[in-house]
Amino acid sequence: MGNTRWDDEYDVVVAGSGAGAMAGALAAASGGLRTLVLEKTKVLGGTSAYSGSAIWLPGTRVQERAGIGDSTESARTYLRAVLGDGGAAHREAFLSTAPELVEFLEKDPAIEFRFQAFPDYFDAPGRLDMGRSFVPLELPVEELGDLAGLVRPPVDRDRAGRGHASKPMVQGRSLIGRLLLALTATGNGFVRTETPLTELIVEDGRVTGVRAGSLRLRASRGVLLAAGGFESSIALRDAGGVPGDAEWTMAPDGANTGDAIEAAVRAGASTGLLDQAWFCPGLLTPDGRPAFTLGFRGGLIVDGSGRRFANESLPYDQMGRRMADARGPFHLIFDARSGLPAISVPPLVPDDQIASGAWVQADTLAELAAKTGIPQEALTSTVERFNGFADKGVDEDFHRGEDPYDLYFSGGKPCVVAVDRPPYYAAKVVLSDLGTKGGLRTDPDGRVLDGSDRPVPGLYAAGNTSASFTGPVYPGPGIPIGSAMAFAYRAVQDIQRSSP
Repeated sequence: MGNTRWDDEYDVVVAGSGAGAMAGALAAASGGLRTLVLEKTKVLGGTSAYSGSAIWLPGTRVQERAGIGDSTESARTYLRAVLGDGGAAHREAFLSTAPELVEFLEKDPAIEFRFQAFPDYFDAPGRLDMGRSFVPLELPVEELGDLAGLVRPPVDRDRAGRGHASKPMVQGRSLIGRLLLALTATGNGFVRTETPLTELIVEDGRVTGVRAGSLRLRASRGVLLAAGGFESSIALRDAGGVPGDAEWTMAPDGANTGDAIEAAVRAGASTGLLDQAWFCPGLLTPDGRPAFTLGFRGGLIVDGSGRRFANESLPYDQMGRRMADARGPFHLIFDARSGLPAISVPPLVPDDQIASGAWVQADTLAELAAKTGIPQEALTSTVERFNGFADKGVDEDFHRGEDPYDLYFSGGKPCVVAVDRPPYYAAKVVLSDLGTKGGLRTDPDGRVLDGSDRPVPGLYAAGNTSASFTGPVYPGPGIPIGSAMAFAYRAVQDIQRSSP
């Protein structure tokens, strides 16, 4: 046995505090295991707290209550269609775990979900046009009490250094807040913020704890790494060849720099999918950071040549991948007819955008082209062609408005709408992401694998710290959160089965 001198001892140490980490910690603490959550920053939740908190866990009692016709079998059909036959073991583990996980979570009085319509992302067998994801109920701040300050605020308030407003927490904040309430109520769950994991401690070939700054923390049963990806690391992005830029990720400041992944590699772990991310378009804001943008219901996006290159209403990861294959700079062109024809997170104030130069305003398309550097003739002809499609009601180039996903965000109305009412606007669009999706290779029980496909004893991973079982595909809204929670839960099940 090792002779490490420990500063504190736990059964399980969880690195990270997003939805996967908190679900795993709750499962461990509920099972009687003394569990510690380590968070690098001052607040909990990571990118999960910024999210809309859609959770893609199919075939559960939430969908059954909603009567939407979902089932494990239909989800299996869908995933096989969009992912292929590779990774079948992980797919089946995910599908079989989803109903059990949701039943476990909803047994806790702090946690309740409801179905929220949001279409699956691909036209494939097994798809549900209204989707199968669900969200947590809103959480009054007063129910959290003193714990409220531990939950990461919405992205705009967080970037500005402000805390929560007095209104109820919704979306990702509600999810993290509810998991935190449930965790603390067990009496076995503990949280340390501003405590980054810096190293894994290995004794006799087994991971037995972690170094967190100057602390040595024992994890007698296992360490679960669910600390996000490496999207904020310029060096790791460059090494993996991830498109986009660390400046343009939606990750919180100071988070998701790949520390947990690198620590695991030093302990013998192997990695995969390091060139992949959950991509999205991002509108630049006055501070140079992106606003996650989805649900385009008007306007058009042009590349550096002044021409369209995709259906702008595609699901955001698919649109991001089209941007990765195109050549920028990119601009969203829209007019006074609709204002910003999309959803942005955080919400944007037009006057601030224009004053900062992130948006350009002009009375004519020619003037708009001159102000932005977009080739004038190309921009004019592209908008004229787009307006012709609006008159016909058919996008002959990219078939925008023909898929249920497109129509969901336009409220069933045409989403190819003429851009012909001055003033005109050009908003800078960059290739953003919601996080990288490559990382530690794991088996279906979340055990981290070495280069010979053998589990590294005592080490588990979930969420964006692990290589996603969906590969380069983003099947539906909330699958990053749903899969993170499912595989963290499975990791804890394996920890509970295994002897120390």
